[in-house]
Amino acid sequence: MEEANQSVVSEFIFRGLCNSRELQTFLSLPFSMLYLMTVVGNLLVVFLFITDSHLHSPMYFLLANLSFVDFCLSSVTTPKLITDFLKDNKTISFGGCMSQILCVHFFGGGEMVLLVTMAYDRYVAICKPLHYSSIMDRQKCIWLVLISWIIGFVHAMSQLAMILDLPFCGHRTVDSFFCDIPLVIKLACMDTHTLGILINADSGVLATTCFILLLISYTYILVTVRLHSKDGASKALSTCTSHITVVLLFFGPCIFIYLWPLSITWVDKFLAVFYTVITPLLNPAIYTLRNKDIRNAIKRLIRQHMDSKDNF
Repeated sequence: MEEANQSVVSEFIFRGLCNSRELQTFLSLPFSMLYLMTVVGNLLVVFLFITDSHLHSPMYFLLANLSFVDFCLSSVTTPKLITDFLKDNKTISFGGCMSQILCVHFFGGGEMVLLVTMAYDRYVAICKPLHYSSIMDRQKCIWLVLISWIIGFVHAMSQLAMILDLPFCGHRTVDSFFCDIPLVIKLACMDTHTLGILINADSGVLATTCFILLLISYTYILVTVRLHSKDGASKALSTCTSHITVVLLFFGPCIFIYLWPLSITWVDKFLAVFYTVITPLLNPAIYTLRNKDIRNAIKRLIRQHMDSKDNF
């Protein structure tokens, strides 16, 4: 029998979120609305940063990049999930499956590093305000974002390289709504226990390292400010609450999926929906609702739109 992946298994079959045909049809509308809000919310943040000069600062440059990454991450899996709700035969080609794996880990890994960069930005702004403009200059911000993209790409390529040449044959049903590595390697025609440990370690080390760095950063911010001001801790906490919330929402499911030794199917599916569908929607909502500058930028945009209509 030929060993080449694409000649043995040309496509995979998704089991989806549930088995009920009626429930899947019902879920197609709310998930479509969630994805639409994700696209509009994240692209609005990017658009505001590009067009509003008041937001041309390092923090909003990083936030715009985070919104773009969230838009991309959601777009890798959600449109396919929505269309599959209306299909009986949920298939994806071998190449499409590998592309999903590459993109999910590319954007997911990049977002982890980007969140660390945003924590560093907040550390400099709160703990070293007099040196902020010199430390977080335009060139440094661009390099920090490029590093996050590079690390995400290297991480994704390392994940893909470990599974691309696996011999897949026979059983080809993925018990999820997208190609996630822990589920895909179970379909290989060989013992993948050691490989699974290596893959989980790769993702787990990146996620855990970034998460620990984030905890250290925000703890150091609160401790430092508390030493300089009696009510400084509450002010710093207020400033960093949105960042901390995003960190917990994004890293919690990722660390659980890749480091938890037991696999519970419905829990894994729920967490997968959370970090690929829900979190990309919550990020712009959290930052927008809690950020005065973003709210003012939206008001200016609306005002400009109304003024242009009045001129006509």
